[in-house]
Amino acid sequence: MSKQQLDAQFKNVLDRGDKLFVPYIMAGDGGLEKLNDQIKFLETAGASAIELGLPFSDPVADGETIQQAGIRSLKAGTTVKGVFETLKKSKGHKIPIILMTYMNPVFHYGVENFADACVEAGVSGLIVPDLPMEEESMVSEIFKAHDLALIRLVALTSPKSRREALKKRTEGFLYAVTVTGTTGERHTFTERVDHYLEDLKQGAHVPVLAGFGISTPDQVKALSKHADGVIVGSRIVKALHDGDYQVIESLIHASKKND
Repeated sequence: MSKQQLDAQFKNVLDRGDKLFVPYIMAGDGGLEKLNDQIKFLETAGASAIELGLPFSDPVADGETIQQAGIRSLKAGTTVKGVFETLKKSKGHKIPIILMTYMNPVFHYGVENFADACVEAGVSGLIVPDLPMEEESMVSEIFKAHDLALIRLVALTSPKSRREALKKRTEGFLYAVTVTGTTGERHTFTERVDHYLEDLKQGAHVPVLAGFGISTPDQVKALSKHADGVIVGSRIVKALHDGDYQVIESLIHASKKND
């Protein structure tokens, strides 16, 4: 799928009154042979898109749950090339796939080659948490030429001027980080998160999605009131690892207007 198809998919979800729900999964956790089945399950359960993590040895933004999933994936022999080849073998996913990767694998693969492989594998966009706005020109034009959305992250602690700059630059959606620190389940969020999300939505040309720490249906509903939807990572990764599919379905259902 292209960036335009990602935009169209999100518009369709929001137009019918639902909120966007993007689950994060680690490619190769449990073996790459399970990846396409995992994507199909999430698609059938009602996910709006899927954030697919590439395992990396130094994941600075990841908490313990996702770090352990990455370790399991690497021990199972997962490679970047293997992920692309697995996605290409699928019969065609109906929802967008967004890759979450760090810059090291992109450089190692070669930026142009990486972008080519994304297109061939049906990837719609990329999230690169260790790519600062000031240095994104090293990949942004190549990604744009390949019709890949470069999704920017904005931090809760960022000054307003930086938030506005990232809001203007982002493509696909704006990833609003709702906690300080790394990923991982949280029991509560600070009182300023609601205002922060609403402020980001003001004048945004793409949907604003809240991510980091979200782990319960009630949190999905609460944060979605102030944003266009949510991204859930650690809880999804844990549930897939445990085979607890009902947990995943309950999280996705919480994003639907009639839930």
